[in-house]
Amino acid sequence: MNSTTPVVFVVDDDEHVRNALSRLLRSGGYAVQAYGTAGDFLNDADLTSAPACVLLDLQLPDLSGIELQRRLHGIVPIVFVSAHGDMQTAVDAMKAGAADFLTKPIDAGVLFEATTRAIEHAHRLFEQREQRTELQHRLETLTPREREVMALVVAGRPNKLVADELGAAEKTIKIHRARVMEKMKVRSLAELVRLTTSTGIDAPVLLSTQSSRPRPSVQPAGREAAPHTG
Repeated sequence: MNSTTPVVFVVDDDEHVRNALSRLLRSGGYAVQAYGTAGDFLNDADLTSAPACVLLDLQLPDLSGIELQRRLHGIVPIVFVSAHGDMQTAVDAMKAGAADFLTKPIDAGVLFEATTRAIEHAHRLFEQREQRTELQHRLETLTPREREVMALVVAGRPNKLVADELGAAEKTIKIHRARVMEKMKVRSLAELVRLTTSTGIDAPVLLSTQSSRPRPSVQPAGREAAPHTG
């Protein structure tokens, strides 16, 4: 499997439902990984190396679907699938960021439509992570002074004010600014601002001298409980 092949994770404690969903999705050309508990999913699933979404049962033996949704917020899109969801639960899940809420038994066409939308969102999240990682690599090539200059320039300071704030000659700031543009691989200030804005890099990150590649993290679930049908 190519590292960027989209993956659909199916998390449902009902083995029959889990297998049926997996077979259906694979017949539609999706790569599928299935889990019976939230704990197994959190401990095993690779959520960031490829675009991915989660088809998530509302009731799991070790962790509720809503709680798992909170842990995965902003990492992968979630499509809830449940036989027990009421309207308020569905509304709450959607307000919390769920991509969709489907009721079992699920129509194949509805499932594919919801999965397609979730994967499209997953591609956007994946591209943002890739861009941020690449930007972090570029930031790591900057000297501490170049980071200071970049932070002030991105904040809209002209060279003269940057020089005054850093206690340096304006000519020196121009040299640092040129090196920043070269190392960040941009041709204009507008492009530099767009790059940092689109990837969420702000001044505190620019000024940090620590090499810290951003990594989404999720908390592992507790011990697996006795299974029941969700």
